[in-house]
Amino acid sequence: MTLQQKTYVAKTGHVDQKWFVVDASDRVLGRLASDVAMVLMGKHRPTYTPHVDTGDFVIVTNAEKVVMTGRKLEHRHYAWYNGYTGQKMESYQERQSRKPEDLILHAVRRMLPKNKLARHMLSKLKIYAGATHPHQSQQPEAMEVGKKS
Repeated sequence: MTLQQKTYVAKTGHVDQKWFVVDASDRVLGRLASDVAMVLMGKHRPTYTPHVDTGDFVIVTNAEKVVMTGRKLEHRHYAWYNGYTGQKMESYQERQSRKPEDLILHAVRRMLPKNKLARHMLSKLKIYAGATHPHQSQQPEAMEVGKKS
């Protein structure tokens, strides 16, 4: 007689969600974004379930101090269409000086799955340009991400 092992499937509302704070100063954008996306999806937990939001809240501070390798700040561009003739373009460097939170937000958003659950996961990401944030009452734990190992 063999004893069968049951597979654990997380259920919505039964997952304890923690708060983590990440300092983005002198971190490479892509490495930081991939680690933050993993935490938002919940892939850092053994109870990860693809169709349930098992991720945690992430607070990113010092977004204006994030770096990119090589000359990507000058050479890469954000492009969008606003309904008029010609496309709008802006380099990463211009975007960083104007809206530093957007660099991290768009990098993380593109690393999440493309569905409704990802939009819910992205709402758990809080990004601030400076070193302070208004989430002290949630008692966030410091998390080291984006480092080359």
